[in-house]
Amino acid sequence: LNCSTQSGMGNFSVITEFLLMEFSRIWELQVLHAVLFLLIYLATMMGNLLTIAAILIDPHLHSPMYFFLSNLSLLDICNISVTLPKFIINSLIGSQTITLLGCTAQVFFFLFFSATEFAVLVAMSYDRFVAICHPLHYGLIMMPSRCLWAAAGSWLSGLIYSAVHTGNMFCLPFSGSNVVHQFFCDIPHVLKVSASDVYQTEFALVIASSCFLLSCFAFLIASYVRIFSNVLKIPSVEGRYKAISTCSPQLMILILFLISIMIAVLGDTSDTSPIQNLFVAMVYAILPPLINPIIYSLRNKKIIAAMGKMLRKIFSLSRKYPSLKASKS
Repeated sequence: LNCSTQSGMGNFSVITEFLLMEFSRIWELQVLHAVLFLLIYLATMMGNLLTIAAILIDPHLHSPMYFFLSNLSLLDICNISVTLPKFIINSLIGSQTITLLGCTAQVFFFLFFSATEFAVLVAMSYDRFVAICHPLHYGLIMMPSRCLWAAAGSWLSGLIYSAVHTGNMFCLPFSGSNVVHQFFCDIPHVLKVSASDVYQTEFALVIASSCFLLSCFAFLIASYVRIFSNVLKIPSVEGRYKAISTCSPQLMILILFLISIMIAVLGDTSDTSPIQNLFVAMVYAILPPLINPIIYSLRNKKIIAAMGKMLRKIFSLSRKYPSLKASKS
């Protein structure tokens, strides 16, 4: 493999490309993996694109909650597009390689979209907290300008977080092994083949960011305790169910997101099998973008109604134009 260049000092080699994990040496099984992940990718894209289109088209959905939901769907599209297309193409052509620049881009954008998604989930949780605990002040607190600032702050914080970690991980040339035991440039596996100084610095950054994330999570748990305590005071059963159904999915996604990230970062990847590596990566890299539209959209009557209205318009237009062409002929 021509994947390293010799430096002028001794026998030191610098890695210019990485080898990603392959799940089978049989080409038919590789194609099967590619088809399976392609179906997952298409389902994720379709679900999130329909959610965004329904929110943009229907004026009844132009509220803070759906504004943050459209940001979440956009992030899910971007996040899954960082990892799966490259794996699908590699499986079809029977290749394992990814360039150093491509690996850097994967790490940067995966961290960027993941950190931004967590910040958006925090903003969505605060929106539900205000809506349930302070309903009379909701319009004053969740003004459109503040929602725009919250979304912009989420994207900016994700950008800064990603730039700091990616800049540290790739500040020194990689040397030694170029094998990444994952189907994409997963951060824990890339760190295993990085320089020792980079690993120590990144470990300190991860610990610091984990403390920050856990403090945010503790704040969210306290907020949800207040939310559920207020929900239990609602006299009608229908009102309690409606309030719980709007905030419980966000709590579920937050818990899944944090647990999977902690398993990936703090777990020992040295003795795990390829199937275990794939399963852990799917939990935090593929599963959230896939199930977010199911949790947020398919359980929401307003979004389902908006999607149905939008699809009916599309089908009616597709039927109308052929009839116009036929009448002209």
